[in-house]
Amino acid sequence: MVKIQQFFVKHQKIILALNTVLILFAETAKWLFHINAAYQVLMLIVGIIGLIPILLTAISSLKVKLVSIDVLVSLAVIGAIVIGEFNEAAIVTWLFALGDVLEELTLKKTRKAVSDLTKMAPKTALVLQDDGATEEEDIDFIDLGEKILIKTGDQVPVDGKIVAGSGYLNEANVNGESKPADKKQGDQVYAGTILEDGTLTVETTAAGDDTTFGKIIEMVEEAQDSKSHTEKLINRFSKYYTPAVLVIAIIVGLITRDFKLTITVMVLGCPGALVIGVPVSTVAGIGNGAKNGVMFKGSQVMDAARKVDEIAFDKTGTLTVGHPEVNKIEVLSGNKDEIINLAANIESQSNHPLAKAMAKLSEQKIDQIETKTVKGNGMIADLDREKYYLGNLALIEENTFANSKLTQVVNKLSNLGNSVVVLANSNQSKLAVFGIKDRLRPEAETALRQLKQLGIKKLIMLSGDNQETAQQIAADLPIDEIHGQMLPADKAQFVKKEQENGHHVAFIGDGINDSPALANADIAIAIGSGTDVAVDVSDIVLVKNDLRKIADALSISKRTVLNMNENIGIALLTVLLLFIGLFTGYVEMANGMFIHEFSILVVILNGMRLIKNHRKVDGHQFSDKEKDLALNM
Repeated sequence: MVKIQQFFVKHQKIILALNTVLILFAETAKWLFHINAAYQVLMLIVGIIGLIPILLTAISSLKVKLVSIDVLVSLAVIGAIVIGEFNEAAIVTWLFALGDVLEELTLKKTRKAVSDLTKMAPKTALVLQDDGATEEEDIDFIDLGEKILIKTGDQVPVDGKIVAGSGYLNEANVNGESKPADKKQGDQVYAGTILEDGTLTVETTAAGDDTTFGKIIEMVEEAQDSKSHTEKLINRFSKYYTPAVLVIAIIVGLITRDFKLTITVMVLGCPGALVIGVPVSTVAGIGNGAKNGVMFKGSQVMDAARKVDEIAFDKTGTLTVGHPEVNKIEVLSGNKDEIINLAANIESQSNHPLAKAMAKLSEQKIDQIETKTVKGNGMIADLDREKYYLGNLALIEENTFANSKLTQVVNKLSNLGNSVVVLANSNQSKLAVFGIKDRLRPEAETALRQLKQLGIKKLIMLSGDNQETAQQIAADLPIDEIHGQMLPADKAQFVKKEQENGHHVAFIGDGINDSPALANADIAIAIGSGTDVAVDVSDIVLVKNDLRKIADALSISKRTVLNMNENIGIALLTVLLLFIGLFTGYVEMANGMFIHEFSILVVILNGMRLIKNHRKVDGHQFSDKEKDLALNM
């Protein structure tokens, strides 16, 4: 039986074409040559050929105790053949097969975004040898640290850092931005991007499936295979709906004694459009996001994202560019050069953006220094049997002692908008204050205003800096609430509190210290440049470091869920109208099946609208319809 099923699946289009020709011959025999016997025989042949794959699928369904659409159609077609309605049997099976073919073709198109990404994945790379020669190698055999030569027009085959050369990269495949980016020595490049001009030598940091491009493909494939909450409900509903139609058909038959009416009820009650409508919307919505640098980790994310009414932002690396610089050093005691060198070496063992800024202060290395991170406060270092404390004022006061002069300097630098880091030993014989400033992302204000336009009621900034510094940094942003001196646990607790107050909270972050809040949020959104931990716990990843993509993510989610609901409405309305038409005498089995299959095509085409529905973030003005949609969902 399996081999027969495989044969019919493999040759589905050929069999449909054959049946189409036979139907044309039958109609010609009847209307041109008035040979009714030939018409009946040809229609019977079409009905039997068309019934075989449907019946085999129905038997497979019944074996697992599932009354599927194929069971209803099989019973209806067999019934039509038994009572001699060969034309009805032929038309129903032909329309059913046509619907399957159209469904397959259109679903392939909705998945095209992912298949295109897969085709674009690099296969080989030009590896630079020690003697300067190049050798083409399969991407799966590239080792970390190997140097890759990339020429004009080439696709970047690995993630890595430019060690020589410069050029312009089209990064649209990774972040949706088609404008070429100027790249030079020291910059990061990603697999899948295209070098439009220049020559680069890149040191490999990731290859194959481990690259950003590889992870994007994997993430989108997993998301498209997942089921949304709505889809799960529809599938559960269908399990009961289809047997219910069968029971109703039997009851109608017992009451009316009209066998043809009974089998017509079976055909018209099939929930085809209902079953296909939600997944086609989901696949199209996720594909649209993938094309535009927004990665959804599962279709269920869209259900949650469209309900978000509050968004909380981490500050460093999220609202700011994440490249802070030390602009003020005040030494209260000890040798300045020694303190700077010590601070730089301690911070070199941390990945925090503020730590990276301080690590640049000195290249002189100190051996045998041991450090321990105090989450949200700073670091404790051991050197030559002496402890050093590097972090915020709370860390210093907790481990050494309060110092009014120190507090005064810290407050002064904070009021100027600096993030403040203090270095002290146990007796404060070495004591210094570092003022570090970061710049707001250039698109931050626009991005936040777009979110307000989309109906987000409250925008919140959560920062580890003191309140004065946090307020100074966010002064030019349309932020509703600013909370400073927030430890990672405080951020997570804040999110929980807002949820308890009935809000649906999204949290945007990029660092390890953001992971507790990201994990607690209804929707966790990670910036593409973020740490692996932040990306792993997130629901949505913005591949491009552009906050305006948040509005894209929410807009795509809301439109996708709306599209799902439209498809459900179309499917249910079609079934209702068919039954009204059936019991009032306007609909018969053949034309009813045509309307049923047409409704499937309508929901598929409606879902496919999402593929082309891309809203440019730059300078976008939301329409009244889009605002109303956002506010009412």
